[in-house]
Amino acid sequence: MKIDQESAAVIIVGAGPAGLATSACLKTLSIPHIILEREDCFASIWKKYAYDRLHFHLAKRFCELPHMHFPSDYPEYVPKDQFLSYLDDYVARFSIEPAYGRSVESAVYDEGDGKWRVNARDAGSGEVEEYLCRFLVVATGESSDPFIPEVKGIEGFGGKVIHSTGYKNGKEFEGSRVLVVGSGNSGMEIALDLANHGARTSIIVRSPVHVLSRTMANLALRLTKYFSLHTVDSLMVLLSKLVYGDMSKYGLRRPSEGPFFMKNKYGKYPFVDVGTSQKIKSGEIQVLPALKRVEGNVVEFEDGKSHPFDAVVFCTGFKRSTSKWLKAHDHLLNEDGMAKQSFPNQWKGKKGLYCVGLARRGLYGCASDAQNVANDIQAQLI
Repeated sequence: MKIDQESAAVIIVGAGPAGLATSACLKTLSIPHIILEREDCFASIWKKYAYDRLHFHLAKRFCELPHMHFPSDYPEYVPKDQFLSYLDDYVARFSIEPAYGRSVESAVYDEGDGKWRVNARDAGSGEVEEYLCRFLVVATGESSDPFIPEVKGIEGFGGKVIHSTGYKNGKEFEGSRVLVVGSGNSGMEIALDLANHGARTSIIVRSPVHVLSRTMANLALRLTKYFSLHTVDSLMVLLSKLVYGDMSKYGLRRPSEGPFFMKNKYGKYPFVDVGTSQKIKSGEIQVLPALKRVEGNVVEFEDGKSHPFDAVVFCTGFKRSTSKWLKAHDHLLNEDGMAKQSFPNQWKGKKGLYCVGLARRGLYGCASDAQNVANDIQAQLI
């Protein structure tokens, strides 16, 4: 079914913070557009799939969306619920109205028309709708499709197995033996939450990881404006050694490469500590090596040791399905659906194709990308 949307020059795919930021920037420039969102609400990862204790790790001034500040009475590190209130106000202020329940199945550039043909399935009617636009913005977010790796024997595990998107808080796990798989920031914070709720908590840490405090992470972000990445990384490693000491005796090895070099090159974020490190030092959280197999409720690890567990929480991140529906994106996105070009030109592709928030630069990157995209589109419409 072809949709009558002749006035919309732009289609945005995704109504998370990246899509909302792009919409607001286009609105301020009076550029008509449509947002297609597969879920039934905006910012679904925050509204439906985020754990209760989630807070920003960066100060609020680095996390604002374009054209609207956080309220002055918000704390420096904004909690999830207040961020959702901010997004509600943001959507209302800019009269953003996504088309919900639209799952994009294909987007192809028509050389003859000079437009993108976007096919999206309406979850309500089941019909496939066709949209035409001159500009297409991919704003589907880094956290798109939950990923759980294959683990031998996990299907026979008798306890609870969930992805981090299904975890809210540790209340139901009090007294239980819980294994957290994945040592990124979500894994480390969920392990802390479990320990705080009385769970006997273990976390798998396979690879070396940098440990930074919130203060260090925010200092680094400010310093990168004035100093080289190597200089900033060297300072962060020095500060981490002074504050945390040698964490290798607890199972946390420090990488040989710098924290922000690794973030830029591999997409591996440093661990921003909000209390987990002390729980690890005290023994309340046990650090374990890579998982080998599961037999019943017993998990065997690469070091040959085995431990029984009542629940497993996979904090193993996300994959992106963009490559399944977006054709001819080679210049803009890699196979994993992340920006292919390096900062600061990662947001612009060819033939009117753009991406927002796919460069592993968080909300700060979303805001910057959205403004760049809107300004570039406006320049082509003049």
